[in-house]
Amino acid sequence: MTEKEKMLLGEIYFSNDKQLVEERAKAKRLLHKLNVTEYLMNGKSRAILRELLPNSHKRLYIEPPFHCDYGYNIHSGENVYFNVNCVVLDTMKVTIGNNVFFAPGVHIYTATHPLNAIERRTIESSKPVSIGDDCWIGGNAVICPGVTIGSGCVIGAGSVVTRDIPENSLAVGNPAKVIRKLNVD
Repeated sequence: MTEKEKMLLGEIYFSNDKQLVEERAKAKRLLHKLNVTEYLMNGKSRAILRELLPNSHKRLYIEPPFHCDYGYNIHSGENVYFNVNCVVLDTMKVTIGNNVFFAPGVHIYTATHPLNAIERRTIESSKPVSIGDDCWIGGNAVICPGVTIGSGCVIGAGSVVTRDIPENSLAVGNPAKVIRKLNVD
């Protein structure tokens, strides 16, 4: 099994594998074009996004700068908006529903590392992240590996989401806790 196959299955893998390094370099070249050369959302930027994020809907808007590891592991629905300075570490699948809005500085992490310092030097693993439809993720929120956020949720600014959040919930804090259910109209 290749290191990429291990990564995509959530198994322990060697992140400095030649193929993975090359794929991250390709993503960085596309991100440079998006974040520096174009910077404004236009026809060229949309072409870059189609290449960088081939598994995302064409109605995706990203306000540069933006960063991701690979891009192809980001699967987004229609009408998704990323404000400035968002980061998606997509070593595994990140599923984003329709009508999801990310405020500035939101970070989504799928990569995780061993607690053992020696092991951490060479290996890592990943856990998927899923965000349902009609969510709003507040500024500088962090979504940790393995988390599922249900549809209709609002995650407060600065929250660190370490556990699943049920649909139609308002969650805030570090770690994020559900403080109330939201009305569904």
